[in-house]
Amino acid sequence: MSTTSFPHLTLDRPSPGVAVLTLDNPDQRNMMSEEMTASWVRAIDVLAHDPEVRVVVVTGSGTAFCSGGNTSWIASEPDASVDRLRTRMMAFYRAWLSIRKLEVPTIAAINGPAVGAGLCLALACDIRYAAAGAKLSVPFVKLGMHAGMAATYLLPDVVGAAHARDLLLTGRAVADDEAVRLGLVSRVIERDSFEAEVLDTAVGIAGTAPIASRYTKQALLGGHRDIESCLQFEALAQPATLTTADLQEGISAARERRAPDFRGV
Repeated sequence: MSTTSFPHLTLDRPSPGVAVLTLDNPDQRNMMSEEMTASWVRAIDVLAHDPEVRVVVVTGSGTAFCSGGNTSWIASEPDASVDRLRTRMMAFYRAWLSIRKLEVPTIAAINGPAVGAGLCLALACDIRYAAAGAKLSVPFVKLGMHAGMAATYLLPDVVGAAHARDLLLTGRAVADDEAVRLGLVSRVIERDSFEAEVLDTAVGIAGTAPIASRYTKQALLGGHRDIESCLQFEALAQPATLTTADLQEGISAARERRAPDFRGV
């Protein structure tokens, strides 16, 4: 396993094809500091240009996933113009949501509380798993501010409009069975096996055909407006994968009842 350290962030590669980004500012519950934000942009750029990466896991160090933006920074310019603040916040949003530019699947391993922009970061990932007891919330209105970092897009996209209204207008926290029922997370995993189970899932994704995986992610992100647009996309994407060596390897492996060795070609 290799590790690259950035200010308030670490990038680990625990197994072939798997990258783990750990928000590493536990004393402040992994608050999105300016240092961490800059590190995040650098790390995402590294991963985006690494052809060996097949899946990315995002998690937090210590007891929290991410407590969101630095409220002292957010409230530091009360006399600034709206345009000035808009420019500053837009840069913050785009920095953290850059994870959506990665073509490989992404997993949010929510090891503890995910609050505000911290939950938005998890929502920006393709898959979310939570450790038992982890509380998830978007309490923007409780702080006197409108939601940010695409919360009013990402949350309805994940849980539906009605549940999004409930969570955004009340600011209440949810966890465990309710988080699964709402669709905020796919699974809740006991803490003593959380890291191992998430990494095991990541290894499984890394073992799938990377070209097919990337196309599938793009299809799901595309938000087909109707079934015909879906069919039009799939009628191009599926034949593109049928021309790959990985398709031949996948069929052979299934016939021979062995694990496939996908090469991304």
